[in-house]
Amino acid sequence: MIIVGVDEAGRGPLVGSVLAGAVILPVNFDLPELTDSKKLSEKKRENLYQLITQQCQWAVGEASPQEIDEINILQATMLAMKRAVDNLNCQYDRVLVDGNRCPDLPDCTAIIKGDLTQPVISAASIIAKVTRDRQMIELDRQYPEYGFARHKGYGTKAHLAALKIHGAIAQQHRFSFSPISRLID
Repeated sequence: MIIVGVDEAGRGPLVGSVLAGAVILPVNFDLPELTDSKKLSEKKRENLYQLITQQCQWAVGEASPQEIDEINILQATMLAMKRAVDNLNCQYDRVLVDGNRCPDLPDCTAIIKGDLTQPVISAASIIAKVTRDRQMIELDRQYPEYGFARHKGYGTKAHLAALKIHGAIAQQHRFSFSPISRLID
């Protein structure tokens, strides 16, 4: 039975895409360290990311800040998850998704806290988190005054202070999120 694990990263930040990872673990793939990516150190996540990308079938999907603003963060998350599974471009029997709802995919089951209990979802969580963090590091190179490498786009005091000084970045910030929409009102 081919099972795809799916999880997202980046629902809460004020900037950037929402990312989803989709992973199929090979038979007998055993990494006891697999868990929710947020519970792992950055170094551990990077190490596991390398193992997963080398030994597993995997893909990412994303929904842009513009899509988030157009259809809302929940629908954009579902879209990113569907895109991740579609990007695997393979046959599967079942999809397991972290959370309480499924994207529009056949044979999909949502599992609350699935990233803690299902290694295939944990692997997807790591793919999504590392990919999104890398996007934030790249955005930090383009806009160092915002500190994205440190706060990864979340609404920290430093990020909000930078927004007051520099304003929101077109095509990057999520204008439907209240800290950004309040800023431009």
